[in-house]
Amino acid sequence: MLHVHYSSPLDLTPAFFCKSCEVIQPPHEGISYFNILECDCTFTLDTHRLQKKYLQLQRLLHPDNFSQKSEIEQGYSESQSALVNKAYETLLKPLSRGLYMLELQGLNIGEGTDSAVNSELLMELMEINEALDAVQTPQEANEIGQDTKGKLANLTEQIDSALNKGELQTAKALLTKMKYFANIEEKVKEKLSSYM
Repeated sequence: MLHVHYSSPLDLTPAFFCKSCEVIQPPHEGISYFNILECDCTFTLDTHRLQKKYLQLQRLLHPDNFSQKSEIEQGYSESQSALVNKAYETLLKPLSRGLYMLELQGLNIGEGTDSAVNSELLMELMEINEALDAVQTPQEANEIGQDTKGKLANLTEQIDSALNKGELQTAKALLTKMKYFANIEEKVKEKLSSYM
């Protein structure tokens, strides 16, 4: 009798190459990005390790290495390389990493993430944005930047804790909040570069 083993994306290990003949394989659907890049499935993952693994895989899988191979192998290399890129881009940034972790837990992230924003937060964001518009010196922009960095660090801890406890709706609301503060951080960077 055939036993079908249903494994979750986190149980699977990607096989980029055949173990016996070392020929590149097609990408395996349903493997988690964490497994592709061999890193812990945690919100506070080690991004240096992530980067190292990404570069190592891209050296192995890059289509340039397969220009002398068959068309099929060239195609597999392009697909594998694109998948590794997508996995890396998703896991590198805390926001996309957190949303991806929620998806792995079965919580579909629709467009409706903004409904979690309460009026108190909207007021706070409005005030920060107004202060940023009124900034006259790099020092003033820097102050807002440092303050935002602190808020993002605090949110990272809260999101990590919510995900560890399986409180997915809380994590989703906190990630929405993180999105807004990450936007402010970007605006601060733009402001500071305008003083260069």
